[in-house]
Amino acid sequence: MDHYSIWSLIAQGLKQKPAWKPAWRKAKPKSSYEVIIIGGGGHGLSTAYYLAKNHGIKNVAILEKGPIGLGNTGRNTTTIRSNYFYPESVALYDLSLRLYENLSKELNFNIMFSQRGLLMVAHTPTQMEICNRIANAMILNGVDGELLSARQVLGLIPLWNRRDDARYNCHGGIMQGRGGVARHDAVAWGYARAASNFGVDIIENCMVDDFLLEAGQVVGVNTSKGEIRAERIGIAAAGGTPFLVRKLGQDLPILDYALQAFVTEPIKPCLDVVVLSLGTGTYVLQSDKGEIVFGGGLDRIPTHTQRGNLPTQETVVSGLLEMFPSFGQLKMLRQWAGVVDVVPDSSPIIGPINKPGVYINCGWGTGGFKAIPAGGWLLAHLLAKDEHHYISEPFGLDRFKTGKLIDEATGSGIAH
Repeated sequence: MDHYSIWSLIAQGLKQKPAWKPAWRKAKPKSSYEVIIIGGGGHGLSTAYYLAKNHGIKNVAILEKGPIGLGNTGRNTTTIRSNYFYPESVALYDLSLRLYENLSKELNFNIMFSQRGLLMVAHTPTQMEICNRIANAMILNGVDGELLSARQVLGLIPLWNRRDDARYNCHGGIMQGRGGVARHDAVAWGYARAASNFGVDIIENCMVDDFLLEAGQVVGVNTSKGEIRAERIGIAAAGGTPFLVRKLGQDLPILDYALQAFVTEPIKPCLDVVVLSLGTGTYVLQSDKGEIVFGGGLDRIPTHTQRGNLPTQETVVSGLLEMFPSFGQLKMLRQWAGVVDVVPDSSPIIGPINKPGVYINCGWGTGGFKAIPAGGWLLAHLLAKDEHHYISEPFGLDRFKTGKLIDEATGSGIAH
């Protein structure tokens, strides 16, 4: 580029531009709505969008205690996959993956969805047996899954630790080529703009304090911005859901834990798949900016805080360096935590509670981000029709009475 062109480009950049229009309206609450959704993260926003798009219900308010998308939606590592074991789980998460595959086009908003594939690496014959079992289940359930040899795996991740004294040698693995990552805040912004364009009111900094009851029926909520009435209420508040539902006299089988994640300085491209080690429990990917993003298992001390700690950092970093010793040269930039709401069988809860007209979408544990489109699609169906979609039906609260649990931590051999 010549000298004149450079200065011309700078001059164009400094010219006064028209003000950017807000992506969504900053709405003020009305006195009543057809539907109220508590929670302005990805699941709440997608629920409002699909209520309007799929069911024509547009008189909807999203109530968020802070700015939208700053809870778990903005605190995850963005992995998207459907390589689960049970048919019910595969149906749920593959619905979400299929919706993600077309979401940028549908929302007219680039969510930066990259189907780079997700690779689970096995280190023992027993772990290879787990991979065989998962691959067979995926094929039977109609989901793409490919069993790989050690040579094939190492061809995909050339920086893997191949030293003779390596603690976790590669025995092979399983690949889901359709898996990948998306930009978390773009997903929230895209759904928010699309819902707002349908006429949905997005009301930020609006704390729900309690429910309004008349003759034992829920008729609305009391908030920091006053009373707001509604015919039906959806709760998609992740780890905050048990606290809200308890106000209606019902306890949920959920515990909140911190899931910590880490990011390094950016480097040149060196890792073009998402990698999970069955031995270390550490997972890692490289962001579009070149940062190495990684995390591990839950910090098994119940909490609702969003802080990291050094013991977990030591465990996760040591796992990463067992996998990729060359990453030991990198500087770590940030450490953070998201609050994950964990159910005993490691599967979500979607369905009505004991108060008519109130429905919940929670208990996703570490799977919340990957399930945003499906969670919204299914909760919208419940709110619109007062009945389950066939995909959400196995995930209702009644499974804890019937014993029809969907224990993915055991079935998949991993907790996330």
